[in-house]
Amino acid sequence: MRAVTAAPAFWSRPDAQKVSSELSRREADLARWDRIEREFDDLQTIAELLGDGEDAELMSEFDERSAAFRRQMEDEQMELLLSGPYDHCNAILSVHAGSGGLDSQDWAEMLYRMYLRWCEERRFKTRLLDYQHDEEAGIKCATLLIQGETAYGYLRSEIGVHRLVRISPFDTNKRRHTSFASVDVSPQLPDDVDVEIAPEDLRIDTYRSSGAGGQHVNMTDSAVRITHLPTGIVVSCQNERSQHMNKATALSVLKSKLYQRELEQRQAEMSALAGEKKESTWGSQIRSYVLQPYTLVKDHRTGEETGNVSGVLDGGLDPFILAYLRWAR
Repeated sequence: MRAVTAAPAFWSRPDAQKVSSELSRREADLARWDRIEREFDDLQTIAELLGDGEDAELMSEFDERSAAFRRQMEDEQMELLLSGPYDHCNAILSVHAGSGGLDSQDWAEMLYRMYLRWCEERRFKTRLLDYQHDEEAGIKCATLLIQGETAYGYLRSEIGVHRLVRISPFDTNKRRHTSFASVDVSPQLPDDVDVEIAPEDLRIDTYRSSGAGGQHVNMTDSAVRITHLPTGIVVSCQNERSQHMNKATALSVLKSKLYQRELEQRQAEMSALAGEKKESTWGSQIRSYVLQPYTLVKDHRTGEETGNVSGVLDGGLDPFILAYLRWAR
């Protein structure tokens, strides 16, 4: 393969860039596994030395390195379970408040923060595309572009309805409330993937961009909202510098959402053929987050659960993502 890429004629091929990127990814994979093998050999050597007698300093080093090695192995498991054609793509993630007023809007903002923290932990870059803040509390919806290797492969585990049970901060009687928010995730499609959209199927509206708290980002109608009439899918973008850029980004997001919708339709057809029945309603949440009367986060698909709710809401999603990838496989 190296000889092919070195040939002058190679770069005239239409797929040259794609092949070169794939080669770089494979070389990085090999280098990573070489490092893993060396680290495993080092840990085995340290374990043998510890078997000959106690050494506090060496034991401390072994504990620290073996814990890091265990975390790395969990990451590698997730990588190996990613088998979809676009799992290695960037992700477009949207959070929408459900019914329930201020509680659901506040819950949507909590989820939005959770995904931002998870991205920070992974060192993934994020770019805010749309953010519909409510003047009283929380958000109505927010859309993020998440840039990082396998971002979509990981975050497709989050698609669905998320349920929160807690004492409402907006209820003067301090009663327990249940709130819902939905999460949509689609891959940012590569440039060589085209999704056809007929111009007559689109309704394009412009409006004035505004930031959190109603503060105006600018004084022109630069924000763009696109409605795909056949499906009812609506996308918005207001954070680019011009109306033209907002429109281009919104169209890109729409194409990704239409692609994701096609994937979900195919999966639903396969499930129907297999006899699987599943209601797509607010009652069919994928995960519940309970703060009262006890603390628990439970994924209803995989059975994965933890009592460390604050840790999960602070971005600790990896155990749930890994459990989902195993379950989906």
